[in-house]
Amino acid sequence: MNRISKRTMVVCAAFATVLSAPAVARADVIGEWNAFAQAQTIPIRPTAHGESRGMAMVEGAVYDAVNALQPDHRPYLLDLRTLHAQPFGSQAAAIATAAHDVLVTIVPSGQVGAVHAQRDATLAGIADGPSKTEGIRVGAAAAAAMIDFRLNDGYLAAFPFDIGSDPGDWRPVGWPFALPDPRADPDAWVANEKPFLIESPAQFRSKGPNALTSRAYEKDFDEVKSLGAIDSTTRTADQTAAAVFWQFPPIALWNQLARDQLAPRFALDTADQARLYAIVNLAAADAAISCWNDKYYWNFWRPIDAIHEAEFDGNRRTDGDPDWKPLFDPSTATVPALSTPAFPDHPSGHSCVSSATLNSMENFFGKKKIAFDIVSSRFPTQPRHYRSFADALEEVVDARVWGGIHFRTADEQGATIGKKVAKWEKKHFFRRVDDDDENDDDDEHEGGGHGHR
Repeated sequence: MNRISKRTMVVCAAFATVLSAPAVARADVIGEWNAFAQAQTIPIRPTAHGESRGMAMVEGAVYDAVNALQPDHRPYLLDLRTLHAQPFGSQAAAIATAAHDVLVTIVPSGQVGAVHAQRDATLAGIADGPSKTEGIRVGAAAAAAMIDFRLNDGYLAAFPFDIGSDPGDWRPVGWPFALPDPRADPDAWVANEKPFLIESPAQFRSKGPNALTSRAYEKDFDEVKSLGAIDSTTRTADQTAAAVFWQFPPIALWNQLARDQLAPRFALDTADQARLYAIVNLAAADAAISCWNDKYYWNFWRPIDAIHEAEFDGNRRTDGDPDWKPLFDPSTATVPALSTPAFPDHPSGHSCVSSATLNSMENFFGKKKIAFDIVSSRFPTQPRHYRSFADALEEVVDARVWGGIHFRTADEQGATIGKKVAKWEKKHFFRRVDDDDENDDDDEHEGGGHGHR
């Protein structure tokens, strides 16, 4: 009887260990879903900001689902006390369900079938049983929390703004959209979108563009007029290539970097990848929101108008040219075609988003010197190499001037906004549950990030 009892106890203990151990997903499952989500959110239009919002929603939910099964870090939206997630739940099932349930609510109807198929393919590789069932339950809860959080968040909401005619006022150049009224700017809604992390779209207001009569404005003016001209004799061939290279939605570039290079190089497990993708995409989304709110606050003209109309700017040191064209002119032979974006100059959207993502990556890894390559679809066989996150951001800032579409001040202040968003995220979100903070409630990790800013 003693031998039987002992054997029974050992079997029971082993079974309990299996149930309490997290069902770790294959390392590639979360990467596969990041790539799939990126492909599915690209068509969310009318602008690239639909993609940024979509990726933030997907990766925020995936993070919450994975973290709930092994809560080493504070949740984003989920209330872990209410959820009672069991650690034996399948991470893969949680990832697939969370991403699927978010995606089917935001992608065009023609893509829903592909999203169902992707989820079914992942779930088919998981044995039926309590682990799979629990993973699905947790993933569904994470997605539901995200969908509820984003209800009436301002997506595609009307945002009125002015198109001025005075010196310094922004006015759309070569409006690229077939709309009856340019005030229906398909990007403008982002300015009042509900943030994912920060407290308000206007929280990180920039210092603003330089006064038209200032020396600083003259310096910016002369720089972009020379380096950004389509026929510039001062811009190098490499600067031209870099300008065109970076004219691509940044969120796609940075997800690819995180997924294809950084995650495998640092052998990130599923939980760490979930946190990295959430950190990058939520910071990017809020940087875009901050940036567009700032753009329509300052409503500052683009270099092409400034150079064309310099005789009216009140600055006797600026020398205009009514025939000046930027490198980013449709006559520059590229696919897709280049143009001056049809929204205000200040601050630079690419600088805001790239700064937020690169600074958040630096915060995640705790390292400044991480070398990497970036591949842009404009030059798919010619990657550009960087020694650090700061080096890449510096080139992004420069590239907007080389393309002739931004004053340097707009680029630099955009980078500052992005850095502030990343700093806010680091202080208030995705921290370890055992991190001490005198301003935090002892139970903060149980209630979700948005209850404790």
